[in-house]
Amino acid sequence: MSTAPMPQFPTGFRWGVSTSAHQIEGATAVDGRGPSIWDTFARSPGRIGDGSTGEVACDHYHRHTEDVALLAGLGVSAYRFSIAWPRVQPTGTGPANPAGLDFYDRLVDELLAAGVDPVATLYHWDLPQPLEDADGWLHRETAARFAEYADLAAARLGDRVRLWITLNEPFVHMSMGYGMGVHAPGRMMLFDAFPVAHHQLLGHGLAVAALRARTASPVAIANNYSPVRVLGDRDADRAAGAAYEALHNRLFTDPLLGRGYPELPGLDPRVIHPGDLDTIAAPIDVLGVNYYNPTGVRAAEEGSPLPFDLVPLDGYPRTAFDWPVAPDGLHELLGWLHDTYGDALPPIEITESGCAYDDAPDADGQVADPERIAYLDRHLRAVRAAIDDGVDVRGYFVWSLLDNWEWAEGFTKRFGLVHVDYATQRRTPKSSYTWLRDVIAASRPGSAR
Repeated sequence: MSTAPMPQFPTGFRWGVSTSAHQIEGATAVDGRGPSIWDTFARSPGRIGDGSTGEVACDHYHRHTEDVALLAGLGVSAYRFSIAWPRVQPTGTGPANPAGLDFYDRLVDELLAAGVDPVATLYHWDLPQPLEDADGWLHRETAARFAEYADLAAARLGDRVRLWITLNEPFVHMSMGYGMGVHAPGRMMLFDAFPVAHHQLLGHGLAVAALRARTASPVAIANNYSPVRVLGDRDADRAAGAAYEALHNRLFTDPLLGRGYPELPGLDPRVIHPGDLDTIAAPIDVLGVNYYNPTGVRAAEEGSPLPFDLVPLDGYPRTAFDWPVAPDGLHELLGWLHDTYGDALPPIEITESGCAYDDAPDADGQVADPERIAYLDRHLRAVRAAIDDGVDVRGYFVWSLLDNWEWAEGFTKRFGLVHVDYATQRRTPKSSYTWLRDVIAASRPGSAR
């Protein structure tokens, strides 16, 4: 961690933290919530690293008042949460479940009373199971259902949510859930999963229209990005890097910004109907950027089903997820977006940035996490450097407020600024919470430095 003072950020810079519904809420069968693909996936033996489910998670559904108090104590200006589609529409169709919307109504009001802007993500991977039974995002009709759900959520909350995010990391949902089968719904289709990409993007565009009809609040999408590091100097290595760049970083950005789809294997034009690309390219107000690490790529071995091989990157510290800690990658990525998309690029907010470490309370019950403090320090400085380079970055959301249920890893990976004892649900702010609180306080206009 640098010993130099944290540089100042522009006036109005949004400081936030992020969570997602299925990872923290629990209460999966309470107040009319229907099953999601993650409920089904987690009950399948061998799918989750520790055999756990999100049935209880952090019990945020019953403890949200305590968690809002943690947000207020941290001093963030915004909280990014997700709305559970099966809590609002238990089957993915039909009228809203009033009790489900009541929960988010209370949460939004409590956030506003605490001086925290609600930032709502409509889809963080928890598709209602009945829609998956009808082929999920492989089926074009799911995009229409998503827009109807967006309308229901905005009709109830649109007067108070300060920023709407349609989808979270559609690339990860497509690749891990439908391409490789390691996330819900567990399909292994490789490049045949392209319809999932198109239908998520179509759902995004239709949802943008639904939100615009209900609210004047800005609208965004949160994409996961990873700078590509080509390992090797052969033409085949460079071609592999270009293929991965197109898949991970451009597939969900080019069409959003009016460029259509990049060239990719398996991209079936038959799923693209007349007018779809115009719908997808509806203007957005913010591009959410989720960043964790760069990706090493080289030419695929003979017989590989993919046009590239992914290779671990050496020379970086590692998180408990074995991800490289590479703040230079965030600086590089923001510059790449700026240079690649130019005037078509809307303002950026970093909607996720964080790290997993094996944090545990000491004998006095305190949780020290100096590695996370160093991570956040270096990544914030990378954002400031990108702003100095001319990139319009307007916010930074830490992943995550709480330790939580980390998808296929279960409870084995801790990303939180706040430690959660899953047996007792006791919340203990870590040293990174205190550090970030002080950084945010020092960034306020008129603060002493």
